[in-house]
Amino acid sequence: MQVHCIAQTDETDLYDLSLQLFNRKPKLASVKKVESSIVPAIGYSMQTNWAASVNANFFVNRNAAHQKEKNNTILTSITYTINNQFMIPIQSNWWFKDNKWNVNTDWRFLKYPSITYGLGARSKLTDANYIDYRYIKLHQTLSHAIAKNWYAGIGLYYDYIYNIQELNPTTKLSSFKKYDSSTTEKAVGPVFKLLLDNRNNQLNASQGWFANVVFRPNLIAFGSGADWQSLLIDVRKYIRLNTHTQNVLAIWSYSWLTLNGIPPYLLLPSTGWDDTYNTGRGFIQGRYRGRNLLYVETEYRFGISKNGLIGGVVFTNAQSISREINTNIRGVAIGYGAGIRIKANKHSNTNICIDYGIGKDGSNGISVNLGEVF
Repeated sequence: MQVHCIAQTDETDLYDLSLQLFNRKPKLASVKKVESSIVPAIGYSMQTNWAASVNANFFVNRNAAHQKEKNNTILTSITYTINNQFMIPIQSNWWFKDNKWNVNTDWRFLKYPSITYGLGARSKLTDANYIDYRYIKLHQTLSHAIAKNWYAGIGLYYDYIYNIQELNPTTKLSSFKKYDSSTTEKAVGPVFKLLLDNRNNQLNASQGWFANVVFRPNLIAFGSGADWQSLLIDVRKYIRLNTHTQNVLAIWSYSWLTLNGIPPYLLLPSTGWDDTYNTGRGFIQGRYRGRNLLYVETEYRFGISKNGLIGGVVFTNAQSISREINTNIRGVAIGYGAGIRIKANKHSNTNICIDYGIGKDGSNGISVNLGEVF
């Protein structure tokens, strides 16, 4: 039986804490139809250095009136970093009456000077190559129910990367120049999607399955720079270990495969370039890049404070990527670490997530999210 739960209102979140600090009485406890979390933050990650951001999370509780209806979410933020990066994402997962239709939106603008390390699992940190570019991402899908919690959909993906330039040009021929030295990259085409989603909370699941399979043929006829095809297989399982606690075992498998053709360099499968930028904790974004990426991660989530304000996680992950631009998967990079969870909104069960990850070759770093990593 599918359960759509909201966190218990006797828990404490940051709003309750602010009331206590200023000696103010809380309003009568109630679950509102629309819950929101707007959090200004200063953070640090390996790819951004220090960053200032305003993060917003909107949660529409359709379950309050209809016990079997999935809840709607909108995530957005504005971020500027010391590395002169500027990012505005808008992500929405919207359900309609009786869960018959689902609209998924992922729009972004990035001004993104960053580092690439070449191709394959044997690239070295000394292979670092600084590239600056602008990136417009417009991904839109529409899905319809075909069985309980199963959906089939179609959509259109548009990726346009422009003003590409190397920031540290040398006489040495970089992997970017060997592969594709153009100043623009464009990929456009229809997508075909199969979705399973019976999670009890799309923002922070404690039980259920999520599986998303997306076939993407990029076509010159649609305006793409080249014809090529990719397949994404994203599977997640959430297991609540004890009915008397919030402890959860979460498992994530992520396969990003090139089926045919030659993708643009900056759109190749790469560490930390999934839709939430969360694969490969312990490694800098873009650390490994190639034709195919296989990834798996396990995370154990547990409570620390009795009032639910503070929790923790421990995690480990493994990734394997193609050597050079052929189709052979070689080499495995292991990452692991731990993190703290701070309850931002107890009604939507939204956490501020602060993680420290460690990878191979001395790689390590901090990552911050509003909402769970997966």
